[in-house]
Amino acid sequence: MPAAVDFTVLIPARLASSRLPNEPLADIAGLPMVVRVARQAALSGAARVVVAADSTAILDACAAHGVQALLTREDHPSGSDRLAEACAALQLADGAIVVNVQGDEPLIDPALVGAVARLLQAHPEASMS
Repeated sequence: MPAAVDFTVLIPARLASSRLPNEPLADIAGLPMVVRVARQAALSGAARVVVAADSTAILDACAAHGVQALLTREDHPSGSDRLAEACAALQLADGAIVVNVQGDEPLIDPALVGAVARLLQAHPEASMS
């Protein structure tokens, strides 16, 4: 059995997507997509799963389903920039292991998320996943 790793999953969620507006709130079998993603990520063994959202509508949807979320600026050019703001807001240590799980992956394999965390632990020179 692989060794336990202390890691955080951050999920960037942008309401104003140009490809699919309101994508994080898309209904998938009765739940918003971003909630499904967070629930899958939580099965990975992460110490914490947080949605980094650009809209209070996403925060509200997450709160309604017990998913931790925080509000980030709307003007980030990328999900990585959104996650950098979230890391600062959560006061994560410089060496903290953070796995970026995309908000449009409701079927992501939790074992894959855990494997990425273990790889980051084994390769501290890697700056992101």
